[in-house]
Amino acid sequence: MASISLKAVHKAYGDHAPVIRGVDLEIGENEFCVFLGPSGCGKSTLLRMIAGLEDVTDGDLYIGGRIMNEVPAAERGVAMVFQSYALFPHMSVYENMAFGLKLAKKPKDEIDRRVKEAARVLQLEALLDRKPRALSGGQRQRVAIGRAIVREPGVFLFDEPLSNLDATLRGQTRIEIARLHKQFAKASVVYVTHDQIEAMTLADRIVLLHAGKDTERYGSIAQVGTPLELYHRPKSRFVAGFIGSPRMNFLPATVASINAQSVQITLAHTGESLDVPVVADTLTVGQAVTLGIRPEHLEVNTVAGATSQTIQRSVTLIEQLGEHSYLHLDQTGTDALIAKAPGDIKARAGERLTLNVPALSCHLFTEDGFALPHRAPASNHPITQVA
Repeated sequence: MASISLKAVHKAYGDHAPVIRGVDLEIGENEFCVFLGPSGCGKSTLLRMIAGLEDVTDGDLYIGGRIMNEVPAAERGVAMVFQSYALFPHMSVYENMAFGLKLAKKPKDEIDRRVKEAARVLQLEALLDRKPRALSGGQRQRVAIGRAIVREPGVFLFDEPLSNLDATLRGQTRIEIARLHKQFAKASVVYVTHDQIEAMTLADRIVLLHAGKDTERYGSIAQVGTPLELYHRPKSRFVAGFIGSPRMNFLPATVASINAQSVQITLAHTGESLDVPVVADTLTVGQAVTLGIRPEHLEVNTVAGATSQTIQRSVTLIEQLGEHSYLHLDQTGTDALIAKAPGDIKARAGERLTLNVPALSCHLFTEDGFALPHRAPASNHPITQVA
């Protein structure tokens, strides 16, 4: 059981620009922390620095309160599961899982106990005599996880462990990893993925990382928080657009008026007016802003004469997925607007719909991409509960 602390950590290769900039992060004991972000944002590099496979260029790294900058990987008390299974093809499942313990010169009876217990938990007991070539992809990944478990580390590190599996196996193995964390709750877990579904379903906290020029402007970390904090309270347009599938809709607008409770905006291209309950201390009338609204929060208005704030759009495409449908709506000057609707909705391509835009579900972003904080009236709406 060990906490992890990164203080002003940077990573650069030679004279090139840093790939990791100014990371300050605390990962608690027993926490399941997921590093999430687009390709090239430095997720795996950050993980490898914790493992001791990459040097820290600047800053300090602590595990269990002990500084680790110069400590070899083998002495850090961490176990890592790689994207590739990295199993020895000539060894059996038992031998693969026992290999690290044999190198550590553990007693034979202890090795046998640890391997058989891990095999029981991972449902590998019937496969201990098989070679990796006789296993499915999911079984191989479980062996790789078992090899980490038997070491009984204070920290588990997972580097995109499910990316080589098909969709069904990814779902099954994701559930197994979540279950294992509950069983081995003494250990902290750091898990790297680019898949937001893995991040949202597994994480106690998500560390969302920037990529490219955003790293240079704002540092490597875009936001840290629980999955629902990032979903309901994104701090920037980048976070809002990365979390959620389909991604959040973004509509250009200008500030029409400001009062004590909300900001009234006028949508570009259509002139429609909407109220957004945000703190507007930094805004001025006429300022350019961006409205954000998630597809699942846009509601097709079926009540004649409804008074809630609305917009009107024409349907260009309908994706029918059974349980629900995605309506693609015309949106001049930007990407198509998407609304999530019931699977049996009777809309047709070309039909003009009225859509409710709930004020509490709206987000407002300034030109530099940062979100304005929501006002929090007494409400049972999810957005007001996550602050």
